[in-house]
Amino acid sequence: MKTVLLIKEIYLEGFKNLGNLLLKRYFKIFAWITFVMFILVLYAFIFRVSTGWAFD
Repeated sequence: MKTVLLIKEIYLEGFKNLGNLLLKRYFKIFAWITFVMFILVLYAFIFRVSTGWAFD
């Protein structure tokens, strides 16, 4: 739980002092899209490993 709170604090600090609202929203959307893509890659890797796919 402590790790989740630290990640949340880093996320909030990263966007605290950005001046332009449009730029702030862009970076927040970019951060979430990157996070979702990372989760998708992890899912695909775990699926391939669990189904016995050979890494040739």
